[in-house]
Amino acid sequence: MSDARIRQSLVEIGREFYRRGWVLGTSGNFSAVVSPKPLKLLITPSAAHKGRLRDADFLVIDGSGKVARGSKGRPSAETLLHLEIVRARRAACVLHTHSVWSTMISERHAHEQRVAIEGYEMLKGLEGVQSHKHREWVPILENDQDMPRLAEKMKGALRQPDAHAVLLAGHGLYTWGSSIDEAVRHVEILEFLLEVIGRRNGAPGL
Repeated sequence: MSDARIRQSLVEIGREFYRRGWVLGTSGNFSAVVSPKPLKLLITPSAAHKGRLRDADFLVIDGSGKVARGSKGRPSAETLLHLEIVRARRAACVLHTHSVWSTMISERHAHEQRVAIEGYEMLKGLEGVQSHKHREWVPILENDQDMPRLAEKMKGALRQPDAHAVLLAGHGLYTWGSSIDEAVRHVEILEFLLEVIGRRNGAPGL
């Protein structure tokens, strides 16, 4: 996929995710690999409104998180998390949402450091899952403003080989895919499932 097409795809994702309430305000961040060797990512800039992204807003960063020459602005504060996911999962795209349900579920189960999802047909939308009987364990990390330290925690969570996502407690969802389309599908599946288990378990205020 060309650089221009990747940018346009991420712009469209931002509009759709904003419409669905998954990246309100300036929350969330997106990235996609534009070069595997040497590693280069397109990533959303810090404090960008995801429903109003433009092609020119994206920054190019290298494998250390350094902004490439010609890019303007600051990359997302969570750039190091994207890089850890890309390396550990060989992901082509990483998407981070801040939905109501991912925030509430991650907070509710934070003391357990993970949440299980099982018994739902929608699980088969996750790459490699063949049955609704699959049990998906989603790791939950304590949120941290020290990004290098949080990146180390992310690296540890990604050692769970069959995980399709990671939650940050009281914060939101990180998921990824071998393509942009796969990453979007994983967001849709996981956001659906988090809302289901939240409603099923009687989330506060319902």
